[in-house]
Amino acid sequence: MRCLRFKNQICVPKNPELIQMICDEANNSRFSIHPGSTKMYNDLRQHYWWHGMKRDISDYVSKCLVCQQVKFEHQVPSGLLQPIMVPEWKWDRITMDFVSGLPLTSSKKDSIWVIVDRLTKSAHFIPVRMDFSLDKLAELSYDYTEYPFLLFRIEIRGSHRGTKLHFGTAFHPQSDGQSERVIQILVDMLRCCVLEFEGTWE
Repeated sequence: MRCLRFKNQICVPKNPELIQMICDEANNSRFSIHPGSTKMYNDLRQHYWWHGMKRDISDYVSKCLVCQQVKFEHQVPSGLLQPIMVPEWKWDRITMDFVSGLPLTSSKKDSIWVIVDRLTKSAHFIPVRMDFSLDKLAELSYDYTEYPFLLFRIEIRGSHRGTKLHFGTAFHPQSDGQSERVIQILVDMLRCCVLEFEGTWE
């Protein structure tokens, strides 16, 4: 089958059914999980082009019921800039938080332990129970992360057991804004997965 290409992009004819199929795949598949109009457009334009593409994608997302149920504005009024120290090495400084109050899974997990590297922004999501001991969490960190978290200086919001921590508070992005933002994205994705695929969160 032949197709017209321009700068490695496939030129899509203005065919509503074909455009609908492309948008369905970019929005509803298990690899995309309702990314929103901006990310969906940026992903699709790497491979496709058609006239009015950005407007068509925006219209498509505005009519997606799952997207409208899940997506909401996270942005708060901006204040003065609060610069924080930039780590020199990956996993030299991490932030941690817990997403709790989730339905109990078949493996008896009720929470997600979120670990974010401040430098690379990479994140780990570990299913846990809120009654896990610090020893158990340390053991899990060996299994799930590149390095055990006890080797590093830790920034954490809320209280937890043992070790020396840099505490922060809610709505205090100078210390923990990254993990808060990652958790917002995670919760949006969990909602999409439950609505779209009807599976357990784990």
